[in-house]
Amino acid sequence: MSSTASHLPRTARGLLWCLHLLLAGLLVLAGGRAVASGAAHAWLVVAVAGVLALTYAAGVWFARVRVSRQAARVWLAAVVTVWLLLLALSADGVWVAFPLYFLQLHLLPRRAGVVAVLVTAIVAITGFAAHAGNLTLAITVGPILGAAVAIAVVRGYQALYRESERRRQLIEELTATRADLAAAQHTAGMLAERERLAREIHDTLTQGLSSIQLLLRAAERALPDTTQTAARHVAQARQAAIDNLAEARRFVAALTPPALDDAGLVEALEQLCATTSARHRLATRLHRTGEPVPLSSATEFALLRIAQSALSNVVRHANADTVDVTLSYLGDHVALDIVDDGTGFDPTQLAPTEPSNGGFGLATMRARAHALGGTLTIEATSGHGTALAVQVPTGTGTNP
Repeated sequence: MSSTASHLPRTARGLLWCLHLLLAGLLVLAGGRAVASGAAHAWLVVAVAGVLALTYAAGVWFARVRVSRQAARVWLAAVVTVWLLLLALSADGVWVAFPLYFLQLHLLPRRAGVVAVLVTAIVAITGFAAHAGNLTLAITVGPILGAAVAIAVVRGYQALYRESERRRQLIEELTATRADLAAAQHTAGMLAERERLAREIHDTLTQGLSSIQLLLRAAERALPDTTQTAARHVAQARQAAIDNLAEARRFVAALTPPALDDAGLVEALEQLCATTSARHRLATRLHRTGEPVPLSSATEFALLRIAQSALSNVVRHANADTVDVTLSYLGDHVALDIVDDGTGFDPTQLAPTEPSNGGFGLATMRARAHALGGTLTIEATSGHGTALAVQVPTGTGTNP
């Protein structure tokens, strides 16, 4: 009675109503048998049974008894007191001890409840023996067996309830953990997507815009001398802008390398080399060695983007006259080598740059190679050009 019945599990509410009905039935039985036997104090038995019923009902319906453990124990003491009076008047009161067992086990602490049940059983046996005039085994077995059953049922239910609570808490913890994991995965996915988009923008739009800037700068230098040359540079810059606009639109629509939409890696590299030679004073040559093997779209995508980044770096920094791009099929690996005859640099003096300063290039190319399970190495010497070598497995790749 320490909690509202509506807050109990369905099974517990069902058992509680069975307890109510059992007590009511036993009280009706005691009163009915007293009246049927024609005993002199029959109506007193009925009255006491009625008082016991009302006392019990008070605990069921009054809110304070349901929410206060102290009030519930006072109520239990009152119920037991009225029961003792009923037992003194009628031997049939002994059967009311059975529902009292459950009340005592429910309302009293664990050990105190067991002690109260045993005391109640002894009192019931004593009262029934006094009415019968002697103490027999049958008189003793009934209340003791009822007490044992009550203790077993209550302890079993409490164990099941504790197990159910542990499982409920475990499910809640798992649900919370799953929600936290989903949130962490979502955050990680957002960060990975932001990094990928940064690489894509660097490898496409920023490089194209850099080409436009270089072409326009060349046009500015040529304007005072040769109008025709300036017009050619401006036309090339305009075409570069058109190409990058189309690149941006397709990039937003599909996030796939447009150069690979209708062609393979070799054709895309040929187009890249041709475009680089046409837009800049840089002889760009493509070489292919080995027997071609099918590559995953992720591998072709990454190699094309690495080639774009490398050629962009050559155009912007190397001051080279020629660059050779070599695609080599080496059985279970494919290699991409980009070698220029430019000014080169000292790799030990290459300071890391922030993305805001354009520092996505080498780090991004290396990240692309590593994502495919491959390697990227750079050999450079001041005044003697630069060689970039990428090698990745032919059967490895994740979607870009």
